[in-house]
Amino acid sequence: MGTKLFRPVGLQELGLIWDSGMREFLPRLPGQPIFYPVLSIEYARQIAGDWNTKDKNSAYSGFVTSFEIDSEFLSKYKTHTVGAKSHSEYWIPAAELPEFNKAIQDFIVVREGFFGESFTGQIPTDFMLKGKEAAAQFVALVKLWDYSTFDVSCEVSANRKTVFLNCLFWSQHDFSELGISAAQHESALGHLKAIWEFHGIKVPLPIACLPSCDVPPVE
Repeated sequence: MGTKLFRPVGLQELGLIWDSGMREFLPRLPGQPIFYPVLSIEYARQIAGDWNTKDKNSAYSGFVTSFEIDSEFLSKYKTHTVGAKSHSEYWIPAAELPEFNKAIQDFIVVREGFFGESFTGQIPTDFMLKGKEAAAQFVALVKLWDYSTFDVSCEVSANRKTVFLNCLFWSQHDFSELGISAAQHESALGHLKAIWEFHGIKVPLPIACLPSCDVPPVE
């Protein structure tokens, strides 16, 4: 039996969680003796939206993650309330985080994203998206789609970490000033979801409500 917990993280930390296959939270840094998962999504939203989006080390972004952890394992820890009554969290000593990670059931899931004005996103170092900020990446993919569905498919597969980390921003951002209409925006997000599934990537994209979209075969 599992207990659902939440953890707000910034872009850099989410990238490292991705590197673990969305299975583990990363070891604490020196001076960080405690790992703090929280009990409610509202508390996680508050931290992600009000704090992470203003923090340079979080790349001006906050993501709400959720995960299920073995309830029996969790029972040896007490909850702590910090400030308001709704601010309940567990305090996991840094040395015990590896065992905590082993008790996580299935994937760590990205539920929501919040972005400050200075957010530039995950910027890849290879292929067509190399060196582009998040907004420019999406525009490039939309334009490439009309030219070559195969090239878009290859780009998504090659830069899947970038797509995963930036897609919530892409889903929320208004691209109209960059020449992308609302209909193009919605269609492109549907294409990305379909391409992701076409490649059989086990970790689902963190976009909960994308429209279904029939994508021409990628050959």
